[in-house]
Amino acid sequence: MKISQEEIKKIALLSRLEVKEDKMASVEKELSDILTYVAELNELELDDVEVMAHAVPLHNVFREDETKPSLDHDLALSNAPEEDGYFKVPRVVQE
Repeated sequence: MKISQEEIKKIALLSRLEVKEDKMASVEKELSDILTYVAELNELELDDVEVMAHAVPLHNVFREDETKPSLDHDLALSNAPEEDGYFKVPRVVQE
């Protein structure tokens, strides 16, 4: 499949890309090769192929959520500086 330089210029304008005139021939060849490859892919018989989101099977590797004993809330926050019910931390955003 062949793409013209006018089509490349229009695509570049719509996508806010700059294609310099000295690179136009190589871009034309690359885009034509891509379109030819896509046309070949469209010819494949894929009716019996299962749709999938990934090329390889994936499985969840997360552990099950289980309630376990943890630190007491008051004990965990006992050493944290607090002011009016909020944690007091050093300023990290500069003006």
